[in-house]
Amino acid sequence: MEDINQSQKERLAHIDFRLYFLGSVGRSDLVKRFGIKEAAATRDIALYRELAADNIEYDTIAKLYRVSDGFKPLFQYQADTVLAALSQGIGDNNIAGQKAFIPSETPSQLSKPNLDVLSVLTRAIYNKQAVSIEYRSVSSGFTSREIVPFNLVDNGLRWHIRAYDRRRERFTDFVITRITQPKLLPDSPIEEHEQSQADIQWNRIVELELVAHPLLNHKETIEVDYGMEDGVLDINVRAAVAGYLLRRWNVDCSAEGKLEGVEYHLWLRNRQALYGVDNLVIAPGFERDPL
Repeated sequence: MEDINQSQKERLAHIDFRLYFLGSVGRSDLVKRFGIKEAAATRDIALYRELAADNIEYDTIAKLYRVSDGFKPLFQYQADTVLAALSQGIGDNNIAGQKAFIPSETPSQLSKPNLDVLSVLTRAIYNKQAVSIEYRSVSSGFTSREIVPFNLVDNGLRWHIRAYDRRRERFTDFVITRITQPKLLPDSPIEEHEQSQADIQWNRIVELELVAHPLLNHKETIEVDYGMEDGVLDINVRAAVAGYLLRRWNVDCSAEGKLEGVEYHLWLRNRQALYGVDNLVIAPGFERDPL
C-alpha cells in the first residue's frame, strides 16, 4: 500500500475496522465519517476489495458489504486502541495507531482481550444478535453458554460484556478474556426479557455521596483533589457497575467509615443508596444489614 496516500489509507482502515468489529460497512458510513462523495466511497470500497477480496462480500438485500468468513484484518490493531474507539467513538479512522501529541504514561492492564474474540462479541452487540461461547469461571469452571450481549463494560482492571445468560436465565457480566470460541447465532431470535431494557440492575441509577474519609487528618486535601462542593462528590452510576467504581476508587463502604489504610481517601456517606444493588461483594467494607 506504499503508493496509496494517507487519506485513503485512513478510509481503508475505517472499512477494515467496521468489517472486523461491527460486521458491515456501506458507502454512507464513509460519506458520513469523512465527508466525501459517494463516488469516492465507491472507489475506496473497490480498492479494499482488490487488496483483501476474501474479507468482504456484498449483501444484495441490505445493499451493504458484510464481513466474510475468511476475514483477516488488513491493518494491525492494538486492543487498547480498539476498545477506546469502540467505547468512546474516537480514533477509528486511524485505528492502526498514531503518535501521541503529548508524552504520557498509562499503567498497563495485565490481560487484554483477544481481538478475534472481541470482534465477534462487538458484532453481536452492534447487530443485536445472540452468541454461543465457551467460558471459564472461577466459581463454575468451564461451561458452554448462549448469551445476548448488549454493552461493553470497563471496570478499570479488565473489560467485560454485559449480557443475558440463557443458561442461568439472568443478566450478568462476562470477562472477555475468559471467553473462547464465540459464534454468532443470527437465526436465534432475541426475546423481550433478554434485551437491555429488561435488565433492572443496568437501568437503575444509583446516586452516591462520596466524602473525605473520616479517619483523615486533612480532609480538605481530598475535597480539593476531587473537586467536591460543600465537602461532597455526587456521582450517578448504574447499579450494575456500582461495585466496580467503589472498588476502583477504594471507597470505604462500611457503616461508620472504619476501614484503615493509606488507600482509603473516600467514604460513602449515603450507604443506604446501595440497597438492592447486586455486585457489592467487591465494594470495600460493605456488609449487608441483617434481615
